[in-house]
Amino acid sequence: MRINKFISETGYCSRREADKLVDSGKVTINGVVAVLGSQAEEGDEVLVDGKPLRAKGNTVYIALNKPVGITSTTEQHIEGNIVDFVGHKERIFPIGRLDKDSEGLILMTNDGDIVNKILRAEGKHEKEYIVTVNRPVTESFLRGMASGVKILGERTLPCTVTRISDKTFRIILTEGKNRQIRRMCSAFGYEVRKLKRIRIMNIHLGSQAIGTWRELSEQEKSELGNLLNYKLL
Repeated sequence: MRINKFISETGYCSRREADKLVDSGKVTINGVVAVLGSQAEEGDEVLVDGKPLRAKGNTVYIALNKPVGITSTTEQHIEGNIVDFVGHKERIFPIGRLDKDSEGLILMTNDGDIVNKILRAEGKHEKEYIVTVNRPVTESFLRGMASGVKILGERTLPCTVTRISDKTFRIILTEGKNRQIRRMCSAFGYEVRKLKRIRIMNIHLGSQAIGTWRELSEQEKSELGNLLNYKLL
């Protein structure tokens, strides 16, 4: 088994994060420093930063209403990191990211495989946001946002955009480029004042209080598993 999958299956981190650990020389297999693509199997001594991996505990899937100011990273030396903010007894990590200056729904887990399933599904699954900008939203702005905007050297996919009030709109994306909504708005001369994610696929934020987290329900896990063709434990 590839070392990144071996590490992720213990719930230590996602495969992507495991690759970073390997690339930085922090992983050894039976005393030998691992490289990207190294293989490991049951019975091997795999250490991260000189410490053995623990056997995977309970599988955790939670929905957090992230406040502004919390950073979506597992790097615990960063002040305000999401792992310390949640303080879960299991070692969990975020699925994807939500900007430090944005708030709302972000999923966290210790299931490395589902992270890869969701990230590989970029372009297919929906994420819904409520956005407030600095000046009135016009019909031409809504049409332009919906039809795709050139940012970061490429055009965004068509999306659904609807007005909520004078300066607030709803947008449903099926991709996740870096600071995408802020960059899209900026292309039309708008500045985002507030950005809140309220849905990821079938998981809704609802009335969940900001700064709180909850376990996904059995129904939510079943529906999410069906969408990803993956059984959540």
